[in-house]
Amino acid sequence: MAVGEEGETERVRRSSSSKTAGDDATGRAGNRTSRTKRAPRRVSAPRAMRYAAEQLQELLGRVPESVSALKPTEDGWQADVEVLELERVPATTSVMASYRVSLDKGGELVSYERTRRYTRGQIDRG
Repeated sequence: MAVGEEGETERVRRSSSSKTAGDDATGRAGNRTSRTKRAPRRVSAPRAMRYAAEQLQELLGRVPESVSALKPTEDGWQADVEVLELERVPATTSVMASYRVSLDKGGELVSYERTRRYTRGQIDRG
């Protein structure tokens, strides 16, 4: 390394150690807070719906068609997400699936399971 140049490691070390005396653990000047870990706030219902669909799409590789149910739970959210599993012609014979997705309070996917498979044209009775 030439004289006067600083390496990547040195830049990182310098920027992380250059906090002022008034900075707290989060890096915000003059705003001291308790260092105890707080429980995450529950994300809003619209965000929970979006997060459930996005994360399920990432896992399955299929675009969700809708979120048909959403309810808060003690640990976060539970959503039912409808996904096109097998596209057929005519569209009413396409195979759909309903997935139950559990999210933690912060909106991260904790679990999912397929609860039902049906044809798009099928109507629930009862």
